[in-house]
Amino acid sequence: MSRKKTDMTSRFILGIAAAALGLFGATASFAQSAFSPAIQVNDRVISYYEIEQRALLLAIMNTPGDARKLSREQLIEDRLKLEAAEIAGISPNEGGIQSAIGQMAKRVNMKPEDFIKALAAEGVDEETIRSFTISGIAWQGVIQNRYGSQVQITEEEIDRAIAANSGTGGIRVLLSEIVIPTTPQTREQVDSLATQLSEIRSFADFEAAARTYSGSKTKVDGGKINWMSITNLPANLRPLITSLGPGEVSDPVQLPNAVALFQMRGIEETSAPSPKYSAIDYAMLYLPGGRTAETLAQATEMRDRIDRCDDLYGIAKDMPQGSLIREAQAPGEIARDVALELAKLDDNEVSTALTTQNRQMLIFLMMCGRTAELGEELSREDVAAALRQQRLASFANSYLAQLRAEAIIVQK
Repeated sequence: MSRKKTDMTSRFILGIAAAALGLFGATASFAQSAFSPAIQVNDRVISYYEIEQRALLLAIMNTPGDARKLSREQLIEDRLKLEAAEIAGISPNEGGIQSAIGQMAKRVNMKPEDFIKALAAEGVDEETIRSFTISGIAWQGVIQNRYGSQVQITEEEIDRAIAANSGTGGIRVLLSEIVIPTTPQTREQVDSLATQLSEIRSFADFEAAARTYSGSKTKVDGGKINWMSITNLPANLRPLITSLGPGEVSDPVQLPNAVALFQMRGIEETSAPSPKYSAIDYAMLYLPGGRTAETLAQATEMRDRIDRCDDLYGIAKDMPQGSLIREAQAPGEIARDVALELAKLDDNEVSTALTTQNRQMLIFLMMCGRTAELGEELSREDVAAALRQQRLASFANSYLAQLRAEAIIVQK
């Protein structure tokens, strides 16, 4: 094994150890009843052991929020997905499972067998990893089987999407947004509300809904966002946005701790081509306190006294290690909620709209710069596939909310 890979593997294992410390202590408190039922979802049982295993895996993956609470929510959804798959006669094959595990290992530059061994050394069973992938694969089959024939992409939609993503024709959009905050406990109700709001076709009604329900700072303006180049938006949202006509509202867009809706107020071609970006340089400074008045005031004071991202290093030097994160990532690698906020910012502008998933930290998000590139021409097949996946994702979210509403869920 090369020195570089050994170092990378060592860092990964150290990360596992650090993530595990807070979880193993809690496990011991009910070690004698680890396999007793903690949650019942219809006729399916989730044990305390499964909850702890999934929580540990989520912590190792640096998933934001309370790992144990998120573990419970994910496992409940997994049971609903697997039940739907069983009814539909869908069962993942071994090849698909191994491929999914391989993709997880690839993200940390490890071979699948080394990845599994590293996790096992810190207490994560291979069966936990398999379960994590099986429900996702089965659910994809359910949605494809149930809704695949209903998703028809028109040639006009493909044309608009290609124009929006290419550098040969400049397109900018004028949008309004509603961003509704969620918690695991309110996700079902918010999804239902967002589905209702997606039926709005009036500018006045959307503006009123934004003022009532949105948690974004744009709510004071009825959700209105200034003109922006379509290429500022995350690539996987561009087909969704460009398929809208004036007054139309998008399907709900799932974010880590919110659900977003967009209304098209205007779309136009420009003489200048829309740039494509190879990398987005941005910084995130985590401020304790969430959206309290004191923390927001601190963020405002910071914004008023800095001019560029480099100034954040001076502020962060007296803060706990890890408070400042600066990344230069390809647009497709950026978390969707962060990417949406960055789309609204010019260089050296700041957003304080986001918090961590547990809402304990305010994210001071600053745009440092965009690196433009000349992209390859998009194929019609790729664009159609992206549009199709976006539609299927909307169907999937609605169906899961329905299954959860109809299920009998008992948590102990």
